[in-house]
Amino acid sequence: MEKQPAKKRKLDMSRNTEFRYLLKEALNSLPENTRGAIFGAIYSRASKRDIREARDYIIKIKNEGIINEEMAKRLIDLIFEYSKYY
Repeated sequence: MEKQPAKKRKLDMSRNTEFRYLLKEALNSLPENTRGAIFGAIYSRASKRDIREARDYIIKIKNEGIINEEMAKRLIDLIFEYSKYY
């Protein structure tokens, strides 16, 4: 009997527009030159790879001092709220 590959938790693409809007709002307080890069990195990891990788990236940029603890928690909550298993 063939084993099915494990499901990954990814961004729920049926709620894509709402997620993108809320992600932009969450990153609004960052400088413009870093906002776009962080938005793209989080969005691509959450939609193409999996939520765990997006969460790890958020923790990494928090540890580097780019975002604070409060923003990191808000972003992690957001990606988990708008994800599902595929």
